[in-house]
This record gives sequence, C-alpha cells and structure tokens, in this order.
Amino acid sequence: MKKETQTQGVDRRGFLRSLGAGAGAAAVAAAPVALTEAQAAESDADKKKARYRETDHVKTYYRTNRY
Repeated sequence: MKKETQTQGVDRRGFLRSLGAGAGAAAVAAAPVALTEAQAAESDADKKKARYRETDHVKTYYRTNRY
C-alpha cells in the first residue's frame, strides 16, 4: 500500500478530537450554572412530596404490558 500525503493542515481524526475536547470543556463550564438553577427551582416541600401517580394511562400501560 502506498502512503497518502496529507495536503490539509488538519486531518479528520484531529478535527473530531478537537470537537470532542471543546464539547467536554463546554459541558464542564455549564455544569455549575445548571445545578444552581435546578436547586433554586425546587423547595424543601417539593423534595418531600410524592411524585408518582398511578393515573388511567399508567394503568392501561401496565395492563397491556402485563406488569
């Protein structure tokens, strides 16, 4: 096999690697902001209340899937 010479400055792997690194850095930078907003939106009473409700459509789902 012949080796192909690269005429471009950035190859495909390098480009995808840089995209992955940029996305990871953006996720880390945005994480503290997202956590503080979520904590502020939920009060202590909201944390303690029951969230699961067995409604008619849930009962239908259970019946059709034999749970």
